[in-house]
Amino acid sequence: MSRTLRALVLLMVLASCGGGDFSAPRNLDNACSILAQRPKYGRAFVATERKWGVPVAVQMATIYQESKFIGNARTPFRYALGVIPMGRQSSAYGYAQALDGTWDDYRRATGRWGAKRDRIRDATDFMGWYMNKSRERNGISLYDARNQYLAYHEGHTGFSRGSHRAKSWLMRISGEVGERAVLYDAQLATCPRRLR
Repeated sequence: MSRTLRALVLLMVLASCGGGDFSAPRNLDNACSILAQRPKYGRAFVATERKWGVPVAVQMATIYQESKFIGNARTPFRYALGVIPMGRQSSAYGYAQALDGTWDDYRRATGRWGAKRDRIRDATDFMGWYMNKSRERNGISLYDARNQYLAYHEGHTGFSRGSHRAKSWLMRISGEVGERAVLYDAQLATCPRRLR
């Protein structure tokens, strides 16, 4: 094998090792299945629950709604006249769909400068931090997935102003997040201990 061919093969092997697996687990309607496929998710959820007090089911339901557990999820592109790309709808990125500015606030507040939005442990820690701010500023229980999601989506000020009340689609989705948290919570109670 020539040196050039060997170098090319080595380069291709190294390139295939780069990045992470950002694909979603199968069967997103089953919390035990998600945790069985992605053990690091379970470790991240438990660490966030211990540190911030946000229940695993609330974290999972929020991530389901925001990114469907796709680590590098982004908002769609906007187009002018249907064909001219105008950039993405927002800077939301990663598991938690955190906006650039909010992510920077989190990193400043926690000192976690190396945190990445496409790393599950960092994304769940961000959610724990943010949901605790929602509890402090708006009095939302950490167990209240519906209202935590509304504050997550609208921001703390938007939630306190009641901007979500004029958005029937958002009220419907927040109800779905609440229902999914209840579903996940019931499922988590039946998961094998090694997954919890």
